[in-house]
Amino acid sequence: MEYSLGNYDVIVIGAGHAGCEAGLASARLGKKTAVFVINLDTLANMPCNPSIGGTSKGHLVREIDALGGEMAKVADKTFLQSKMLNMSKGPAVHSLRVQSDRRMYHIEMKRTLENQENLDVYQAEIVKILVEDGKVIGVKTKIGATVYGKCIVVATGTYLKGKIIIGEVSYESGPDGVFPANDLSQSLLDIGVELRRFKTGTPARINVNTMDLKKMEEQFGDEKIVPFSFENELNEEIKHKKQISCYLTYTNQETHKIIMDNLDRSPIYSGKIHGIGPRYCPSIEDKVVRFHDKERHQLFIEPLGEKTNEMYIQGMSSSLPEEVQIKMYRTIPGLENAKLMRPAYAIEYDCIDSTNLKLSLEYKGIEGLFFAGQVNGSSGYEEAAAQGIMAGINASRKIDHLEPFVLDRSEAYIGVLIDDLVTKGTNEPYRMMTSRSEYRLTLRQDNADIRLTEKGHEIGLISEERYQRFLEKKHSIEKEIERLRNTVIKPTQEVNEVLTKLGSSPLSTGVKLSELLKRSELTYLNLEKIDKKRTSLPDSVIEEAETELKYEGYIKLQLEQIHEFKKLENRKLSPDIDFEQIKGLSLEARQKLNKQKPLSVGQASRISGVSPADISVLLIYLSQNNM
Repeated sequence: MEYSLGNYDVIVIGAGHAGCEAGLASARLGKKTAVFVINLDTLANMPCNPSIGGTSKGHLVREIDALGGEMAKVADKTFLQSKMLNMSKGPAVHSLRVQSDRRMYHIEMKRTLENQENLDVYQAEIVKILVEDGKVIGVKTKIGATVYGKCIVVATGTYLKGKIIIGEVSYESGPDGVFPANDLSQSLLDIGVELRRFKTGTPARINVNTMDLKKMEEQFGDEKIVPFSFENELNEEIKHKKQISCYLTYTNQETHKIIMDNLDRSPIYSGKIHGIGPRYCPSIEDKVVRFHDKERHQLFIEPLGEKTNEMYIQGMSSSLPEEVQIKMYRTIPGLENAKLMRPAYAIEYDCIDSTNLKLSLEYKGIEGLFFAGQVNGSSGYEEAAAQGIMAGINASRKIDHLEPFVLDRSEAYIGVLIDDLVTKGTNEPYRMMTSRSEYRLTLRQDNADIRLTEKGHEIGLISEERYQRFLEKKHSIEKEIERLRNTVIKPTQEVNEVLTKLGSSPLSTGVKLSELLKRSELTYLNLEKIDKKRTSLPDSVIEEAETELKYEGYIKLQLEQIHEFKKLENRKLSPDIDFEQIKGLSLEARQKLNKQKPLSVGQASRISGVSPADISVLLIYLSQNNM
């Protein structure tokens, strides 16, 4: 007998990192929201690795936070170890990464959703999306309930027809042995959604009591902890939290020999795996084959939580048979007696062709249907959460008949991520990297709040109280930059002695502090002795002021590049243009442009197969037709 669970504004299918952010965003924007998950115990689960952030991914987390999302706050509450990566390089690539307590992260995020006004969380498998006249109207659950909704966000992660593969063995499963979603794929096909097959994988989990950690290199967290959330910048409890160590060890020639001797049993090489895997996160089999000249590969041993013995072997994902895994793990220093609590595995799953999405993440041709996370062909918790908050915002705005909220490539890593997926598409699981951003010097993780908090406030996800605190911080940064530009340091004996000790040239004439800061060997902190009038300021204010001044010339150049970029982005294209009728465009360009219907000349220029010559033709056409 059919029955209804009620009417909602927004229905979210899936409660991984994308689904959680989507559900919270829409509910916080006043929309009655339902989030469905196959098993409530997997809400915000970390089936791949127990960490948040990392190179470029840390940027995404801080951008999510600046917009009013939740990931950073939960990461701050539940981290075991915190490290700022790439500190030997420039500020553009500094990225925060924390080891998370996997179970506590789930508990904290679940509690947040359960306590959120306007949000209901259900344990139920969605098997059908209901569409009438090209518009979504609701969903059906496996046990027969109908739920009506105005917008739907599909955030199914790796669950769609999920298949676990370990050596010669394969079986239907979602990650971590949870039931897969086997019926929803057909429903998506029935309503005209194109599907493809991707795969990812994860290493084994090993009992720490069977490891000899003394044979490994201990890896400590940072002494100076930087919180993920801008709301926690002054939180002393987080800054002084006790941390747990990780450990570093390596594979060796014996490990590699076992892998090569059993390569025919690897599903990747035997043809058993049909899904396309991530190039930038290869299995250990791939590493050994592709980098056969390397004598060893580093492995990080990371805790899954404070109250579990499970340790994660970062850098050694595999789909080899379990007995082969045991042999190869036991060749590694410190793992000679290792006992696997969970074997490594590969997982195949259905996902969509992301070029069929609008930049708002709404599916073209099906009104009110949004997609977010790994179902869009991306990989990673952070990439998923970033898409989730954007899909939740845009589903809410669609109901309110507002223009979609879209970030472009010059505004945020989130903009780069979504533009890459929608405009360029991906033939493998997409991973965010700093190199994907043309404007990474201005899109730093430290200034994510400066770039995006105002937008989050305008949307309605940043409270007035937090916004006022942000304005105070912004004013403090501007005030300190102005002070440094106006403070002249005279060439006294004391000053020159300080500069000489710091390995810097002495002064022969007065110099502004802002100019001194541009010397690579000098920093805001080590100039304290000659900067007599400075007052105590928060670390985040100091960092922002120093970076803006030290890299002023490079930032100015990048802002000029962004100005040129904006010209093409602001040259809008009508969705009614028939590119087949534009003479001079290549055949491939006409086909690609008609399929994707770019919103601007800038977006058109990034579509694969559209050449600079095609863009020149397009600009002439627009001018001739006064468009």
